[in-house]
Amino acid sequence: MSLAKVVRIVLMGALLVMAVGVTVPGAAQGSNTLIMARAVDATGLDPHLQTAFSSLRLLDLIYEPLVRTDADLNLIPALAESWEFSDDGLTLTFHLRQGVTFHDGSAFTSEDVIASFKRILDEATGAATRSNLLSIDSMDAPDDYTVVLHLNLADVPLVAALSSRNAAILSSDVIANGDPTKDAIGTGPFILESWTPDEKTVLKANPNYWGDGPYVDGIEIRNIPEEASIVAALRAGEVDFALLNDPLIATLLEGDATITLNRTPDISYHVLQLRAAVAPLDKLEVRQAISCAIDRQEVVDVAALGEGQVTGPLTMPAFRIPLDQLFCYTPDLNKARDLMKQAGMEAGFTLPVIVGVAEPPTALSEAQVIQEQLKAINIDVQIESLELATYVDRWLAADFTAAIALNGGRPDPYPMYSRYFQYGAQFEKVAGYEDDTLDSLMRAGQTETDPAKRYEIFAEFQKHLAETCPWIWLYTQYNYTAQQSYVTDFTPTPDGYLFYLSEIKLNR
Repeated sequence: MSLAKVVRIVLMGALLVMAVGVTVPGAAQGSNTLIMARAVDATGLDPHLQTAFSSLRLLDLIYEPLVRTDADLNLIPALAESWEFSDDGLTLTFHLRQGVTFHDGSAFTSEDVIASFKRILDEATGAATRSNLLSIDSMDAPDDYTVVLHLNLADVPLVAALSSRNAAILSSDVIANGDPTKDAIGTGPFILESWTPDEKTVLKANPNYWGDGPYVDGIEIRNIPEEASIVAALRAGEVDFALLNDPLIATLLEGDATITLNRTPDISYHVLQLRAAVAPLDKLEVRQAISCAIDRQEVVDVAALGEGQVTGPLTMPAFRIPLDQLFCYTPDLNKARDLMKQAGMEAGFTLPVIVGVAEPPTALSEAQVIQEQLKAINIDVQIESLELATYVDRWLAADFTAAIALNGGRPDPYPMYSRYFQYGAQFEKVAGYEDDTLDSLMRAGQTETDPAKRYEIFAEFQKHLAETCPWIWLYTQYNYTAQQSYVTDFTPTPDGYLFYLSEIKLNR
């Protein structure tokens, strides 16, 4: 075991000891309100704009998309009961659920779907998922419960793209007359009563929710910055349910007699993003040298206590390929040094890396491991730790050279990466890399209908990304939630969202 790993474990143990004395407001005994704790709060309330995972987890309880994914990443109905493509693939028709109302009592209709998609497609909105909807040429509504999307190409993964929480349906009235950054009015199972940033969020059950549940009266989300304090609150019976991100904290609950730890493989990925638009990262050999010098397994072992799996670019089981097919996934310092020499950079350089505090909590440790590893090829990693909101702003503005990031996975490769690696993509500047081959493969994968051919297209896509190294993919993690023994019926999912809190029951 490395010294860095030992030190981190000791520090976590010390934090737990210190947390025992932390005072946390008590849960109301016998109450049917779920008391939930988490370390990182949302950064905003507009589902079309938010990219922070902490925000999307909250908004998943308030808003709904047309379709969602289940625990096996299958696409299932949400606000749309069914959908079908035309034979030529150029028309996609959604049949909407009837009898659904927004939290303000207004009826959900096709007008809201069209208004939401128009807002996403409006470049001025800055919507996070705009790139994934660009195949939509026009929309019409034959009636209040049918929406027809007319496409400029056969867009096979469009339905999967519309399962994103960034494609949630907003009220057309709020879009026209309100402010979606403040007016959190959705159709979801919970209604936002109050949000005090970095302190507490209060949700109440939607009494008119169209689906089963909710089975609790509401959810009180408490922000407790230290996860060790969250564990202490769980053990003291002050919290019913908790989100945990740090594996060194979460795994301490394994085997606990009264607390259930849910440990679910995640399709989100930890990555070192390199902006190839910035010298000397514009040199292929430099990026390849970094890839060859990084021992990804050591990053997992030290930063995440081995709680993760080294990954390539695609994390969903249906498209993942063996790591031995990817460039330099076995560390090779001799090759890394040769590549630096070929680039004329054998003397090295300074690499600034931004890191967000607390999301993920392993980010700083990941950066420190990489910092130590890259010294072997004379790269001096300078780490800049930022509060999450500042980190997100810097990331969105592409105001960085390199970044440690935790990015969300998707059930399909195209919506997962089209926003980064296609010409004109929403986050093309953030990705900092343009490539004819990547663009071509993405477009081929978007229109190919044969599953076997799509697999081959995206296998080539992964290999090309790993070889050109615009980013250095590190590992996938686990989603951790913890709950008291009387909390039942929660279904954890590989995408880490919280919709299934709508099915939770408190059997106090």
